[in-house]
Amino acid sequence: MLEFVKVLGLFAITALTEILGCYLPWLVLTQQRPPWLLIPAAVSLGLFAWLLTLHPGAAGRIYAAYGGVYVAIALIWLWQIDGVVPTRWDIVGSAVTLAGMALIMLQPARSV
Repeated sequence: MLEFVKVLGLFAITALTEILGCYLPWLVLTQQRPPWLLIPAAVSLGLFAWLLTLHPGAAGRIYAAYGGVYVAIALIWLWQIDGVVPTRWDIVGSAVTLAGMALIMLQPARSV
């Protein structure tokens, strides 16, 4: 179970780097923010790609499980950064994706 918690935390950090790497260009392109924000965006996306290599297991399975955590982190971003309170549908949808992530990551006799 401790390994699951570590993987979950690593997924959360990975999701934050991906979201930040996409959010900063969005600010530049849609909110007329300074173009220099593209530099930390590129660094963040590079860090995101590197973090994905730290996850144990087959890449496709990792990406599938990561997607569930990404959805949850994106909704936290929606709330904390965009200032939009998630709806109950958002929360239920996120719970479903997290359940899917848990099913993928906790399956018995995982093969690589």
